[in-house]
Amino acid sequence: MTRVEQLRRLLEVYRAVDAAEAADVRRVRAALDDDVWSRSSPLHLTASVLVLHTASRRVLLRWHTRMQRWMQVGGHFDAGETDPWKVAFREAREETGLAELTAARPDPAPVHIVIVPVPAFGDEPAHEHADIRYVVFTERPDDVCPESIDAALRWMTFDEALTEVTEENLRTFLGRAFATLGTETSAK
Repeated sequence: MTRVEQLRRLLEVYRAVDAAEAADVRRVRAALDDDVWSRSSPLHLTASVLVLHTASRRVLLRWHTRMQRWMQVGGHFDAGETDPWKVAFREAREETGLAELTAARPDPAPVHIVIVPVPAFGDEPAHEHADIRYVVFTERPDDVCPESIDAALRWMTFDEALTEVTEENLRTFLGRAFATLGTETSAK
């Protein structure tokens, strides 16, 4: 199975929660004829995760220096990578230093697919990320170690995280992540 077929299958079985997400999934499907794995594409793939600590019911967020805000961990596909789950999991380990992580779902399936705008920066033009999002758990929150000095990590409760994040799509992702813990939240 080619990487396009793999991604097409993932998008076919994924069930969008609302009309906005369904529109984003349709846009990603339509973009599969282009090289959505290339960072030079105006719309390209990324994969990310929210790391949860079950016992304390907290989420780990990372300070994103370029965007000047707290966000989930994740990033771009490296050369040869085709599986969004593997990319998200690799990025989670690299950015948090957590070796012990487990998928929230046995498949593991995404909990959110969204297209987010990315502003121009330096020589890089404005573009969009088609972000495929997952949830992982850790039982060793104290093992966290940021990948660099300017990439601070912070454990937060759901309410603290909602106070700190500014993007509605991330608030939605937080709600879905905390729902995996059985937490009642107002976010989708």
